[in-house]
Amino acid sequence: MLNRRGFLTAAAMTPLLAACSSNTPQPARKLGTNSKTGLQAALPTYVPSSAVKADIPSVVGSSGVATDPGFLTYPANGAATVQGVPGKGGSYTAVTPLWGTVPPPRNSFYKAMNTALGATLTMKPADGANYETIIPPMTAANRLPDWIQLPSWWNTAFSVDRLVGTQLADLTPYLAGDKVKKYPNLAALPTSAWQAGAWADKLYGIPSFSSSFIAPGMVYYRGDIFEQRGIRADEVKSVADYMALGKELTDAKRGVWAFDDVSTYLGFAWEISPGWIVQDGKLVHRYELEQGMEALEWHYQLAKAGYVHPDALAGQNANGTARFYAGKVLITGGGTGGWHLSDHEAGVAADKNFRRAAFDYISHDGVSKPKMILGPPTSVISYLNINLKPEQIEECLAIANYLAAPYGSAEYTMINFGVEGVHHTMKNGVPTPTEEGKKSVQVQVFPFLASPAAVISNPGADQVTKDYTAWQARNVSALYKPVFWNMNISMPKQIALANTSKAVDDASKACVHGKKTVAEVREVIETWKKRDLDRVKAWMTENVLNKYGTGQQ
Repeated sequence: MLNRRGFLTAAAMTPLLAACSSNTPQPARKLGTNSKTGLQAALPTYVPSSAVKADIPSVVGSSGVATDPGFLTYPANGAATVQGVPGKGGSYTAVTPLWGTVPPPRNSFYKAMNTALGATLTMKPADGANYETIIPPMTAANRLPDWIQLPSWWNTAFSVDRLVGTQLADLTPYLAGDKVKKYPNLAALPTSAWQAGAWADKLYGIPSFSSSFIAPGMVYYRGDIFEQRGIRADEVKSVADYMALGKELTDAKRGVWAFDDVSTYLGFAWEISPGWIVQDGKLVHRYELEQGMEALEWHYQLAKAGYVHPDALAGQNANGTARFYAGKVLITGGGTGGWHLSDHEAGVAADKNFRRAAFDYISHDGVSKPKMILGPPTSVISYLNINLKPEQIEECLAIANYLAAPYGSAEYTMINFGVEGVHHTMKNGVPTPTEEGKKSVQVQVFPFLASPAAVISNPGADQVTKDYTAWQARNVSALYKPVFWNMNISMPKQIALANTSKAVDDASKACVHGKKTVAEVREVIETWKKRDLDRVKAWMTENVLNKYGTGQQ
């Protein structure tokens, strides 16, 4: 089954940037970025659903942040949230990315779904590994399907900022404000998720796989081994405590190291933004922050102390999970998508006592308030073709409302498991795929058009759900919106290219692996700053910060 949390982690790590197809500004057309008042007018009203009750309710933080609700059992006799069939007999083509084996066309599940929808959706899943090169020829020829998925991590590759309003339909007249109440399941999606599909004060995208708790990840540890050794993870409050754990846990002679590569996730303890911060009204890039150099120095010392597994220092990340399962490393970094049923099953297969756990967020000094950046609430967004007639757009939105039905509802069960007795059977109260279901349902396509907000559920592994929901509840107050949060920013191509530096990234990686000093990284940053960063900063200041603010409201 598709790991939904993987897409949520991708959202946290992906800035919503798009490069304009032209290298020169086009002032006659307002691109991408939304104004505060214009965005508020375009976004749908949020109306939470009460159709299904969670076993572990969501915990609300600040600034719209909330934990994902938890389910210890699959809801019995799921209620229907849509009366009748949503469609009116229309026929539409849809293209979505797929990472797996393409189901046979016209299979039994597709036929059953079209019957349930009251319309014909011809699903054309395309290879996710090559999706970035599949879509541009369609847009160049102005031959997009009726419905298409355009993940935001490819906004630049697809030039989404140039497609909205020219090839992609404006949904603002149908969904803005209380108009969305015609579609209750869509109204139950987080308001911030809709923002990810808003461009230039108009709403274009329909979100999938959304959450109000999106973080880049966390630092995991082997909960079972810590418990055996009497180590209290809740006593780890600073990076000094982590360094002490490195000394305590590393036993190279036994082939055990305390750490895998944790730099991506533990680095946030120094309150390092993924892009920019504002100091005294001016933009400062993360590579210019002194605390960033402090973080590099700490990881450099961690590597030099011998507390990091040699394979991690060699950049052999593909086997990192196996090292964690085998107890060769006891602390590792990872995205939120790593904490789920399949991970638990694989870990227990390697070690019957395996139990994944995660440290709470910390501050580097153990005194400051722990903080972690909040990521965009989704990176998976679908769009409708601008050539559809108003009545066709309304029919597609009604179908999207069906697809966004909440976890455990009758519609959700149909979309994710198919027809009972054909595609799944109920075992211990859990929909379990048949062989036909594995072929045609479990390789998912429909949720890429629309899907409900995330929940935490791991049938048969309740402890995983309890541990993960408890971790979210303890850390919800640490999340904050970074500068330019969830803003669709359209950059000229040359500015977009200058906004990143492989040389700096490579030097930083070498530093945390103990192969370059911080002084050497500073030299690389200074070169990039003179060549590229200063003009990127000037462009961002003039075109985004001064006009639209920081997006943190």
